[in-house]
Amino acid sequence: MADTLDTVAAQPALPLGPRPQIVMKNIFAPGIDQIETYRKHGGYQALEKALRQFQPDELLEEVKKSGLRGRGGAGFATGMKWSFLPPQSPKPRYLCVNCDESEPGTFKDRMLMELNPHQLVEGAIITSYATKVHHAFIYVRGELALAGRQVERAIREAYEAGFIGKNILGSGFDLEMTISRGAGAYICGEESALLESLEGKRGYPRLKPPFPAVVGLYGGPTVINNCETVATVPAIVTLGADTYGAYGTEKSKGTRIFCLSGHVQRPGNYELPLGTPMRTLIEDYGGGMRNGKKLKAIIPGGSSTFILGPDKLDTPLDFESVAAAGSMLGSGGVIVLDEDTCIVGAVLRMTEFYRDESCGKCTPCREGTFWLVQLLERLEHGDGKASDIDLLNDICDNISGKSFCPLGDAATSSITSSIKLFRDEYLHHVYAHGCLVGPHAKPAPATARETNQSRQSTPVGAR
Repeated sequence: MADTLDTVAAQPALPLGPRPQIVMKNIFAPGIDQIETYRKHGGYQALEKALRQFQPDELLEEVKKSGLRGRGGAGFATGMKWSFLPPQSPKPRYLCVNCDESEPGTFKDRMLMELNPHQLVEGAIITSYATKVHHAFIYVRGELALAGRQVERAIREAYEAGFIGKNILGSGFDLEMTISRGAGAYICGEESALLESLEGKRGYPRLKPPFPAVVGLYGGPTVINNCETVATVPAIVTLGADTYGAYGTEKSKGTRIFCLSGHVQRPGNYELPLGTPMRTLIEDYGGGMRNGKKLKAIIPGGSSTFILGPDKLDTPLDFESVAAAGSMLGSGGVIVLDEDTCIVGAVLRMTEFYRDESCGKCTPCREGTFWLVQLLERLEHGDGKASDIDLLNDICDNISGKSFCPLGDAATSSITSSIKLFRDEYLHHVYAHGCLVGPHAKPAPATARETNQSRQSTPVGAR
């Protein structure tokens, strides 16, 4: 194949001690993207087992029992989500696999599609069987050109082998599968906007309720799952719910692919049991901080999640623990920032992304993200005022929870959490007209030091 796998995600993780490889098992085997090699490594055996040993409802209960939760960000129980499809409907059911990966700091789905697309296809077939769906769609982000071609070829090979189509493996189960390419809109990662895009419309989020499980694609009951979620299903069928659920924690079961990026020695994708301490991921697998720098901040679940300080380094990477620490596990994109990182500049860059990706449907997000960028640019370039910091919080309060979809919430997370943790750094930009750290750091003038000392000595309630 002429294409080059040019993603950092394609670099094998270092085998530091025994750890389960479930979703990433065999992913770096030469030729695993070809159906012949995939089958030599046990590919499509899970599909055969599912069709011959389980009825659809039994398979759904097996996934429920496994404790699998959505890997796209929300972490909702997968089997429970499948069960929301109404038992009777005059319209056909659909499965939509959300491969519109575009969360900054996240690159696991791209790896799965590029290196082992048949695992995703097999998972989609099994999911369709369990949910009694006869037409599945795999929606791939437009920029992921190689991933799209790999999935398209895998679907074609699966058709030719009889794993998709009429009477699959003599089971009486029929399935059609279609790949759809997105146009590169972050908003289409939101499930209802994805459905609009699939129907050929502009990718605007829909008002909910009704939820997609009841009124989804073309008005029919629809289940929507993330790429990694679906790619995990074959392993659950092969291992059994009890074996899979033995990994992880009581409420966050199984393994998860963590996308480690930022100022670490060995960025890349690492599959670890949920509940693994953040320190283990960063120091043992990521090799620790680059160039011997100190850790300044961690973004644990992609840029849409709240920033954590270095005091949270020992937080277990599971849904409940990260939430208790003040953030979200989100998409599993762990971004590490070192001591030379200008927080104001980093937050500005993330906010520019959300301003550009806002679909413009609702006023809080459309107007609010624009003004957030204006204020952050003013602060970053030394033209801000101390009152701008409180104004940022005020604008965030008028966006978060008030926009039409979660994009507005995502745009505010890094701002509110960074002000809470690094307010003095924002103030330094005001008084020194430049950064506190990094190659272009500027010392604070005496008036700023006096102001900061006065502020720190004043009781919070008296401010």
